[in-house]
Amino acid sequence: MASSSKGVVITVPVLVLSISVAAVFLFFLLSSLSSCSCPASTSVGGDVGNGGGGADGGGGSWRFEGRISTSSEDVEWVKDQIKANGLRMQDNVLRKGINPRTRQQQLQDLIAFKGISHYEEPQGGNNTALPCPGELLVEEHHSNYGEPWAGGRDVFEFLAESVHLRPGSRVLEIGCGTLRVGLHFIRYLNPEHYHCLERDELSLMAAFRYELPSQGLLYKRPLIVRGEDMEFSRFGSGVVYDLIYASAVFLHMPDKLVWVGLERLANKLKPYEGRIFVSHNIKFCSRLGGEECSKRLSNLGLEYVGKHTHDSLLFNHYEIWFEFRRSKA
Repeated sequence: MASSSKGVVITVPVLVLSISVAAVFLFFLLSSLSSCSCPASTSVGGDVGNGGGGADGGGGSWRFEGRISTSSEDVEWVKDQIKANGLRMQDNVLRKGINPRTRQQQLQDLIAFKGISHYEEPQGGNNTALPCPGELLVEEHHSNYGEPWAGGRDVFEFLAESVHLRPGSRVLEIGCGTLRVGLHFIRYLNPEHYHCLERDELSLMAAFRYELPSQGLLYKRPLIVRGEDMEFSRFGSGVVYDLIYASAVFLHMPDKLVWVGLERLANKLKPYEGRIFVSHNIKFCSRLGGEECSKRLSNLGLEYVGKHTHDSLLFNHYEIWFEFRRSKA
């Protein structure tokens, strides 16, 4: 027999029985926990820049799709950081550094020395895998638009949210230039889902030789085609787009050519949900008169949806966009 210090008597059989009951209870408890059908934890760290995943993002498992546009909370956070660090805008003059240069001075160095840091003879041959022209390295092409390069992000945000863009969407840009806007679509969309028709050779060189490599986007394999006269045959006959857009392009084209392009694009736009956006003006339509324009659009299976404006986050600027959709399957 075993006795406690306070005289409470516990028999051996009772002790053994108590231990057995506890063991059985613990066994069933552990079994129930191991078979629990509790939901698994979900990653919410999807990166907008990498497409964010999602049901149609090609990632296989669900991931949170981050917000595309900047929120008011984001803006306030930036303002708070500037205030907390006591920052004020200073005159943009050359700072102290290893080799401070203006853009023009950088270009002269590149021309004279084939690079700011350069090999001496006999190792002075070309050691670059993909030689890039100096004019592109110093980003002179960023000044070709008449407005800040950063405006490309504004255009992307407006269009992407207007069509509820997803990584699995397909986008065609008519006149992508040096990818001021296109880079943001390429970064967000799945590989090969961004297409562009561009006629300017220098712009295409800047896109292929500088912008895509410098942004780490070569793996996205965008289909960028040199061509004009609204010829889209190289994009394939079976592709259907969620978004087709032209930023400041149609206003430089003859009206007749614009209508040829719309005729060729109508059956490449996803019925009902797909959208065509045209910036600045639609004189190709307004010059016909409202009734005649609506009739010609209807004959193509298209209809005018409305006019929109959007503001820039970074500078005092807004753009006008005109929206069309495919009204027939």
